[in-house]
Amino acid sequence: MPTLDRINPGRSFGAAAPGLAAMEARLPGERVDRRLAAVLAADIAGYSRLMGRDEERTLAELKLLRKTVVDPSIASHRGRIVKTTGDGILVEFASAVDAARCAIEVQQVMAKHNANVPKDLQIEFRIGIHVGDIMIDDNDIFGEGVNIAARLEGVAEPGGVCISDDAHRQVRGRVETSFVDMGLRTLKNIDEPIRTWHVRPRQDVAAASNRAGQSPVRTSHLALPDKPSIVVLPFDNMSAEHGQDYLADGIVEAITAALSCIRSFFVIARSSAFTYKGRATDAREIGKELGVAYLLEGSVQKVGNRLRITVQLIETEAGAHVWSSRYDGTVDEIFDLQDRITQQVAGALQPSIRLAEIERSRRRRPQDLSSYDYTMRAMPHVWALEKEESGKALVLLENALEIDPEYPLALALAGWCHAQRSVYNWATDLAESQLKARSLAERAANLSGDDALILTVLGAVNTFVRNYGTARVLLERALALDPNCAWAWSRLGWIECYSDRPESAVQHFQQALRLSPIDPMNFNNYVGIGSANEVAEDYEKAVEFYRRALQERPHATWIYRNLASALVGAGHLEEAKAAFAEMLCAYPGLTISKFKEAMVFSGPTLDRMARHLQILGLAE
Repeated sequence: MPTLDRINPGRSFGAAAPGLAAMEARLPGERVDRRLAAVLAADIAGYSRLMGRDEERTLAELKLLRKTVVDPSIASHRGRIVKTTGDGILVEFASAVDAARCAIEVQQVMAKHNANVPKDLQIEFRIGIHVGDIMIDDNDIFGEGVNIAARLEGVAEPGGVCISDDAHRQVRGRVETSFVDMGLRTLKNIDEPIRTWHVRPRQDVAAASNRAGQSPVRTSHLALPDKPSIVVLPFDNMSAEHGQDYLADGIVEAITAALSCIRSFFVIARSSAFTYKGRATDAREIGKELGVAYLLEGSVQKVGNRLRITVQLIETEAGAHVWSSRYDGTVDEIFDLQDRITQQVAGALQPSIRLAEIERSRRRRPQDLSSYDYTMRAMPHVWALEKEESGKALVLLENALEIDPEYPLALALAGWCHAQRSVYNWATDLAESQLKARSLAERAANLSGDDALILTVLGAVNTFVRNYGTARVLLERALALDPNCAWAWSRLGWIECYSDRPESAVQHFQQALRLSPIDPMNFNNYVGIGSANEVAEDYEKAVEFYRRALQERPHATWIYRNLASALVGAGHLEEAKAAFAEMLCAYPGLTISKFKEAMVFSGPTLDRMARHLQILGLAE
């Protein structure tokens, strides 16, 4: 007998079936019986392979499973077997909930049954469920409702269940399982794309692990480490054609390796993460089992030569989505696509997780705060690059260092805050701020010299004291450790600016923006691009990017020092005077000498900027 995935559902279950032909031959106006029903279609994955290997054993095993598992489950959930086709079965239910519960029960029992069966002998069902209008004739059912269920079974994973959006609306909240949104899918001979959902039953942990040939996952709950912790779970293969797992697995391995380069992250090893392959992703339970605050999951869908890869970051404590993205490409560019996804995911996760960690620390009671928590609370104030915010950050970082005087991240960020005080003209004694900045950053680097973030801070501090060679070495070392560190790329862009290499500077700033498009620090990259254009004496573009930065961060008043100068260079004197007035409100005692002492541009660039400010009336 043919299997459901190798026959035309229209011929077997729908439009071209003999029964339907007879129905179509009815006289005009003759009544056709219709009703709304939940339709379940199932078949066995790899049935021809199993039959070719051992026909008698396969038939005997299938007969036993039908008798002891499938048929009893259908009966207990009030389903009606409409027809069977060798390894296929078509069932009608009055309720989508009953159909879903039956499917999940069958797959759970089958997973346990297969736990001790060699992989090449396992019988695995694929199940599709749809709720729709059907036609009835001689106890057979026909119509698009049947066809869609059959097509959904064809795209379900072995051991999985795929349901339509119509079915999902009926069962969500009523069935204890997890659903993965597979998006719109074009199904063969179905006119319009159908939104589909993948159901993964909650299987016994040991059975799932044994089936994958791996040791059981531990179920003891682990405490969270005092740093962002994450596991990259195996991605789902949502492709209609099987055997495409290698695509998803390769991307997961690349992302895991990239995240492991980030020393400030705790990343679960691939070997542990892959024990979850084929299991439902219960974020809370996985978080407890592995002791991680976040999990990254995703799916890979291949249609012809096209690929669609979707990823999402989930906080395990609340099961909340933090971030998600989608990537499209072709199989021909799989390695380039894999590199691009890895780069962008790793880059985007850093600020996403950083923001989520800040929120987690805010939810904790003050008496429970550790050095890590105080440091997380300081983060948004650190990155604001505003005078009052930087002061708030220093207070929180001092609290962190009182608890742990040798906490590298707190030391590094405190050094960065003191560096801000010098370069943005916030301190009365700029040399003292530079000295404090360098001392704190060096202490942090001595304690943790293999952390890209800490090396970047030290590189930034050395930039501000004009040790460009040392700064470049530190930043390049940071990028060797973590090539996706957006802030390191940004600081390299600033070194290029200060070294009068504007084209290279713009490339570095654009790389930082591409790696981390949602980073709260991105306004500083726009200032950097504006500065590169000012170095190149393209003042119109410089003004454009300075204004873009101020739109994103209006209270970063230090930008007016740059904007006022660029507006003079562009010949917009009236606008320059307005920017100059804003600058003097923020810096009432600023002079040309103080301006030059703080700014780190080359001599020629500083001289041009100073002349522009002198035209506006800034005193020597």
